[in-house]
Amino acid sequence: MARPPGQAEQVERVSTLELFFDLVFVFTITQLTAVLSDDPTPRGLLRVVLMLGVIFWMYDGYVWLTNAVAPDRAARRLLLLGGMAGFLVLALAIPQAFSGDDLAFGLAYLVVVSIHAGLYSRTSVTHTVRALVRLAPFNLASALLVLAAVVAGGPAGYLLWAAAFALEWVTPLVTGIGGFRIASAHFAERHGLVVIVALGESVVAIGIGAAGQPVDLALTSVALLGLLLAACLWWAYFGGDDSGAERALAAVPEDRRAALAVRAFGYWHLPILLGIIVLAAGLKHAIGHAFDPLDLAHALLLSGGVAVFLDGDIGFRRTLRLGPSHLRATAAVLALATIPLGLEASAVFQLSFLGIVLSGSLAAESAGTWPRGRQS
Repeated sequence: MARPPGQAEQVERVSTLELFFDLVFVFTITQLTAVLSDDPTPRGLLRVVLMLGVIFWMYDGYVWLTNAVAPDRAARRLLLLGGMAGFLVLALAIPQAFSGDDLAFGLAYLVVVSIHAGLYSRTSVTHTVRALVRLAPFNLASALLVLAAVVAGGPAGYLLWAAAFALEWVTPLVTGIGGFRIASAHFAERHGLVVIVALGESVVAIGIGAAGQPVDLALTSVALLGLLLAACLWWAYFGGDDSGAERALAAVPEDRRAALAVRAFGYWHLPILLGIIVLAAGLKHAIGHAFDPLDLAHALLLSGGVAVFLDGDIGFRRTLRLGPSHLRATAAVLALATIPLGLEASAVFQLSFLGIVLSGSLAAESAGTWPRGRQS
């Protein structure tokens, strides 16, 4: 299919400004991990899910934005930096977002949404502008719901948060996204960088948990096992699926590419990122309790983080037809089966078996005969 007029605005590779922009997301993931680490309960998890849902929706919106409107002019760069400032304030406000007396999160989110719409409108592609006109009112309504949620607090606040979350993630089903065009190489690379940023949080969590502790056998053991898990998650995503995803996107006609992109890189990346955050929160606690039995909450964080990541990864692979996923599905189930090991033995014991499960499934998959890029 021929490129429509204005297609030259799309960039093919990630710019240094976009990499700089991603630094704010590092802090966002750190803040969300801290919330769950401080409150490893269903309430804490619910808060993280709701915040991650609305944050990632707009953060991914900026990925789509720079995919269509290259930040190659001073005015565009200044607006993008303004969006970065909004995300920074938003991240700072994450610990107080549910307090009911702090408007910073809601106001920052409104700024992020407004700058996104303003910068997107600078594209000269007519069908993209039309698609934005359909999308922008839903984003604004969601931002107002978030602002109302942080003002209300309490049970009403949770309902408003849930409404904002739901409104955003059903928007593609309501408005359609056919007007948006995707530059496959840039789009896949940018989302890969988002996953790398999130994985970095699991390493940061190890460092935070180890602060002030002697570097003895216990600390070294649990730190290396935590690194092993992070490396396995990296391998699961970047062991070929990242390049396969780029090829899969490029193979789809342009008028259908956006619909595939929102499913694979939107809906399925949400549990991928959530799984990393949950695992990082578990690792942060495990560092200081290497050879002690874990309580149920922290054993669940370790196993649940791996399982949720794998579930998102499986959906991502199946959507793009990147290969068979039954070994990863088995690994997700086995990951949950390690919970009793943490409860009855120790964090090191549970982490050891999680490492065996993950590395074993990836090794078996690599040794298989199925070609990448095809669904069994």
